[in-house]
Amino acid sequence: MYTKLHDIFADKTGGEVFTCFSAWHFFYIFLVIATVSLTVYLCRDKNRYIKEKVLKCFIAVAFGLYMLDFFLMPFAYGEIDVDKLPFHSCTTMSIMCFLSRNNHSLRKYRLNFALLAFLCNLMYLCYPSGVMSYEIHPLSYRAVQTLLFHSVMVMYGALTLLIDHEKLCLKHWYRDLAILGILTVWATLGNALYSGTADSVGYAHDFNWFFVKQDPFYALPADIARYIAPWLNIVAFFALEILIRWAFDFAQKKTAKKNESAGESVLAEHAVKELV
Repeated sequence: MYTKLHDIFADKTGGEVFTCFSAWHFFYIFLVIATVSLTVYLCRDKNRYIKEKVLKCFIAVAFGLYMLDFFLMPFAYGEIDVDKLPFHSCTTMSIMCFLSRNNHSLRKYRLNFALLAFLCNLMYLCYPSGVMSYEIHPLSYRAVQTLLFHSVMVMYGALTLLIDHEKLCLKHWYRDLAILGILTVWATLGNALYSGTADSVGYAHDFNWFFVKQDPFYALPADIARYIAPWLNIVAFFALEILIRWAFDFAQKKTAKKNESAGESVLAEHAVKELV
């Protein structure tokens, strides 16, 4: 039974290889844009209860893809990939988004987690280096699972920002900063615990979760990278989060002002008709 399952899930080499900005890459990008656009359109007149159900479905699919992967990895790779443990921003956010959508005590942080999930998964989807490095066929389980997981996480993040009844604003920026700080500490702990070698069991790993030991492109000098990379991460992500919050805040205020002006025009028209 294992042999048959391994043949199905193992990396497929030879022939077409997944590359950045290939037809398969654009397929996943199009899938995200089309799904988000269609969902927003279909939910435009729906009530809060329906929208909540939709968002719960999306994060349940993403979380399910992540958890199911641990049971399928032994068939695909012959082992469980330690790198898939929830210490990177994408995997950690899948858990926190799921919990914040389903746990009352964490609900107030759901937009904060969704915002970070949207950004980090979008970055990976735009440049899926983890898939490209294996030089595998686009229909290999590793490629499909990784790209589909990140695609659904981008969908959930975008839809939460667009259709959740609570609107994104500048007021809760400090929560974003706190989450980035906690995630940095969490990733640093994971790197410290799981990096190392043990010849007796054939274990040799040097993890760089959330890029706290070195930047994603390894451009920083190795001797100073661990002192700069964590702060670089926090500043970069926080700046992007603030920019998105400002954009949403600006759009909401502009819409409110437009509605207010429209309301005043209607009142003025009624007043004129009464005088006539």
